[in-house]
Amino acid sequence: MKLKFLSVIAVGLLFPWGPVHAQEMLTLQQAVKFALDNKKEAKNAKLDLNNAQFKIDEVRAGALPQISGTGSLTYNPLIQQNVIVMEDPVTGQSTSTVIQFGQPWQANSNLQVSQQIFNQALFTGLKAANSTREFYQINKELTDEQLIEKVANAYYQVFQSQLQVATVESNLGNTEKNQRVIQGLVDAGLAKKIDLDRTTVQVNNLKAQLQQAKNGMEIQENALKFAMGMDITTQIDLPEETFAIDPEALETLPIDLSNRTEIRVLEKQAELLELDKKAAIADYYPSLSFSGNLGYMSFAERFPIFNGNATKTTYSAVGLNLSIPIFNGGKTKAQVNQKNVEILRAKTELEDTKLALIMASENARTQVKNSLLTINSNQANVTLAKEVLDNTENNYKNGLATLTELLDAENAYADAQNNLNTSLLDYKVAEVQLIKSKGNLKSLVNE
Repeated sequence: MKLKFLSVIAVGLLFPWGPVHAQEMLTLQQAVKFALDNKKEAKNAKLDLNNAQFKIDEVRAGALPQISGTGSLTYNPLIQQNVIVMEDPVTGQSTSTVIQFGQPWQANSNLQVSQQIFNQALFTGLKAANSTREFYQINKELTDEQLIEKVANAYYQVFQSQLQVATVESNLGNTEKNQRVIQGLVDAGLAKKIDLDRTTVQVNNLKAQLQQAKNGMEIQENALKFAMGMDITTQIDLPEETFAIDPEALETLPIDLSNRTEIRVLEKQAELLELDKKAAIADYYPSLSFSGNLGYMSFAERFPIFNGNATKTTYSAVGLNLSIPIFNGGKTKAQVNQKNVEILRAKTELEDTKLALIMASENARTQVKNSLLTINSNQANVTLAKEVLDNTENNYKNGLATLTELLDAENAYADAQNNLNTSLLDYKVAEVQLIKSKGNLKSLVNE
């Protein structure tokens, strides 16, 4: 059965926004899209996703050849000298000779290259980098969903505030009408002035309630604009539209926890922890790399660069470097044990989150059912309270009811309207939670 009632459907935004603070008629879809483009959380999630690719590039760079060049230029004011003792093989006499090692100027340049051939830690890091990108993608989706939920709930708070303002305005108008009727009866000598005074007090009280309701609505609108990331000074207005509730469609939607972004985030975190454990285990593996270098040296008494008299020489070397871990005091084993504890903790959190999501889904379903029953009851109560008020007004005009009965009837009608407004808000909040439990919050954007 579809129930139709008057509602402010949702907040949104007309693009583009400029410095002129004109009042805009907004929809929920536009509001959410604006939030996804402008709210801090959404922007940071996008930046994290972009940064994930840079992290992948950083890890991948470790698997590529590493090339570096060095150069130096040295001037030696005092050249080191050593003494060489030589013995004459004929006479057996020794002579000492002072020899200078090197030249005052020396230039050196070197090109080095290295390449990882086998490094288990590097290979594991590449896998982890790809999983990290997937994690940030899922985390962005979760951030978007949380933002959609926050904007939708903030909207419905504004919706309730608007209904409260409309209710007080309606009651004020009705009481002012009765005030004018009583004024006529007093002027005709058919009513007491105390009745007029009591009605005037009621009118003044309603005017104060109306101002309080408008202040509350302004506060809720500011909360909504903050949730959207919108300039607080921007003037907005929410359209009034009729929407239909289809509880049967809501009830038939299946619960699929595997589709919940919260679960996917935790599962990806567990996967990253497993890779982190493998990276620690990689310390048990040997590593093999290739290295090579090519160098050039120049010696001269004067500045050696562009000096044709300089003595020049080149050198080069290539090799394989093998590193085999033998014993590190049990450090790697301790690290692996720590990773195991973190994995167990992540699995416990995953199971607890599943239970919490199932509970939230069932609670939302129950709240929707109860809200629908309450809405039906409150709608009937509003109709009945209006009939009682109309009859009481007519009886008062004919002297068959007292002013107290009339004021009580007005208050009862106002209470019935406020109860209906509250039940509408409770339903919409529960509806958002039920849609969330199906992993379908983005449908609020695409409606």
